[in-house]
Amino acid sequence: MDALFIAKKIIAVALLPPNASLLLALIGLALLSRRPRTGRMLVWAGVVSLLAVCLPVVADALMRLTDNDLKLDLERAARAQAVVILAGGLRGSAPEYGGDTLNSMSLDRARYGAKVARQTGLPVLVSGGVRYNGDPEARIMSLALAQEYGVNARWLDDTARDTHENAIHSAAILRGAGVQRVILVTHAFHMRRARREFLDAGLDVVPAATNVPNSNSIGWGDFIPDPRALQDSYLALHEVMGDVARPIMSRLTREHW
Repeated sequence: MDALFIAKKIIAVALLPPNASLLLALIGLALLSRRPRTGRMLVWAGVVSLLAVCLPVVADALMRLTDNDLKLDLERAARAQAVVILAGGLRGSAPEYGGDTLNSMSLDRARYGAKVARQTGLPVLVSGGVRYNGDPEARIMSLALAQEYGVNARWLDDTARDTHENAIHSAAILRGAGVQRVILVTHAFHMRRARREFLDAGLDVVPAATNVPNSNSIGWGDFIPDPRALQDSYLALHEVMGDVARPIMSRLTREHW
C-alpha cells in the first residue's frame, strides 16, 4: 500500500502544473540538436501550457469543471447524523503559533464545518493524517475547532493520507457509531470526488461545499498571469486527474488488501 501511495504521488507531481510544462520544455531542449522540429514543438508546448494555467480565466474555467453546485441543502441535512470535515493541509512550524497550524485550506473547512455543526447540532468527525512529520492534521484541526470556534470533535481519523483513505477510515469509525448519513465539508473543487469516495465507502452524503465559485464577469485582469491562478489550476487539474484515476486506485487497493 505504501508503494502504491508513493507511486501515485510521483505520477501526480510529474503530470500536474507547473512540472508537466517544465518537463515538456526540458525534453524539447534536450532534443533540439538531434530533432530540432520536435524539440521546438515541445519547448513551445511547455511554455504555452505553463502560460495558460497561470491565467485567471483558464484557472476559473478549470475550477468550474470540478464544481457541481454542491452547496448545503438544509432540508437533506435535517436527516443527517454527523458532520465530517476533511483536513486540507498544515502550515508547518509556524513561529507565531509555536508549531504546526492549519493552512488556509484547512482553516476554510474548519470555519465552515463549525458553522454547519452549530446550525445542525450534529456531532463532528475530523479526518486527516500525518503528511510529513509532526502531529496529524485531524488533531490540529480538532484543537482549532474547540479553541477558536467552540465546537468539539467527537471522532478523529488521524491516519488518512488522501481522500480515498479519508472515506474508508471515516466510514469504519462512523459505522461503529451507527451513523449512515453524513454532511461532508470540503472545498467546492474537491467535493465531487470526495463525495464519490464516501458513497463508495458505504455512507450517504449530504454535500456542504465551501469556497463555492462566484459568477463574476470576465475582466482584462483575467488574462494576466497570476500565481494564484497557477495554484487554482493545479488544484482543479489534481481533482480531474484524481477523478479519472479513482476507479483504478480503488481496484488496486482492494486487490492489495
